[in-house]
Amino acid sequence: MKLILTHDVANLGAPGDVVEVKDGYGRNYLVPNGFAIRATKGAEKQVATIRRAREVREVRDLGSAKDIAGQLAGLEVKLQARSGEGGRLFGSITTADVVDAVAQAGGPKLDRRMITLPAPIKALGNHTATVKVHSEVEATVTVQVVAAPR
Repeated sequence: MKLILTHDVANLGAPGDVVEVKDGYGRNYLVPNGFAIRATKGAEKQVATIRRAREVREVRDLGSAKDIAGQLAGLEVKLQARSGEGGRLFGSITTADVVDAVAQAGGPKLDRRMITLPAPIKALGNHTATVKVHSEVEATVTVQVVAAPR
């Protein structure tokens, strides 16, 4: 199935890319969730417009992405979580929790899809999270998970 992406899709492409995917993936996930539209002659004309807008945004965002990465580099992020014996957490820390903690620490506003955790955070201590600010700019944030008062 040939589709035109309207949003960023991990491991597939960026807005404006024409991709070939399996029928079920396109019909059951990408199109209903608004991540892509079917590639027709009329829709392919829109690709140029989408790509031009993306290029303008990326050029403008590259400078601000480097600024955001600089802000994240010097940020001390601390999260409180309930834990049991031995420092194991009740549940886990998600990317949404990390986004909230960055905002509380005075950092820039981020989207949870920008953050990648190497593994789910299920213990107290220091953990690293990678923030993909731009296609060319990544930043690393150290998240300190401490026990919440009982």
